[in-house]
Amino acid sequence: MGLATARLAVARGDRVAVFARNANERELRDVLGNESLVLATDVTDPDAVQHSVELVAKAWGGVDVLVNNAGLHRGRRLHRLDLADWNAVLDTNLSGPMHCIQACLGVMGEGASIVNVGAVVGFRGFAGDSAYGASKAGLSGLTQVLAVELAPRKIRVNLVIPGLVITEMTAQVDEQAIAQLVSRIPLGRVGTEQEIAEVIWWVAGSTYMTGASIPSDGGMLSML
Repeated sequence: MGLATARLAVARGDRVAVFARNANERELRDVLGNESLVLATDVTDPDAVQHSVELVAKAWGGVDVLVNNAGLHRGRRLHRLDLADWNAVLDTNLSGPMHCIQACLGVMGEGASIVNVGAVVGFRGFAGDSAYGASKAGLSGLTQVLAVELAPRKIRVNLVIPGLVITEMTAQVDEQAIAQLVSRIPLGRVGTEQEIAEVIWWVAGSTYMTGASIPSDGGMLSML
């Protein structure tokens, strides 16, 4: 979803910087173009994030839109969940966005936009998803707080809630589980990365929206 969003932004005339733990600079530049910045950055490392944001600001003068899309899923029922897995999920899905926001605030001006990417499980319970659900629920709360906190600076903060999309992270889910999830989606299918990217793009540019949670889930939340 992050790559689809970056491609959409480039196609519509924006310059894009991609932060990724295992960034393949040559491959991503081939997709996004030579004007893009590709920075190997672990969002769980605040110093690395700060350094990368400084490089972006030096190259382009600042940051207009931040999309917090990095995600990690490690699912087990609570009695079998390792503390290391719990910490890894929260470090990536909740602390990671906080590090990115803190680093970007110093180079964001009036009218800037922050889009956090949540999940249905942050609003509805799924057995075995305590770490992932807690991290995404926390991201929802962070969105609400920062929408109020940053409004005097005219910086908007919103949450996009994708439904089931087959990505590198969800590809590990078995076919039977996917079929059960699809049966709960009123539109009767999974979403696409491009469909979520369109929503992220629209939310980022919506000038009178802040503190909102916008589902793009085929109606899943309505059924659960």
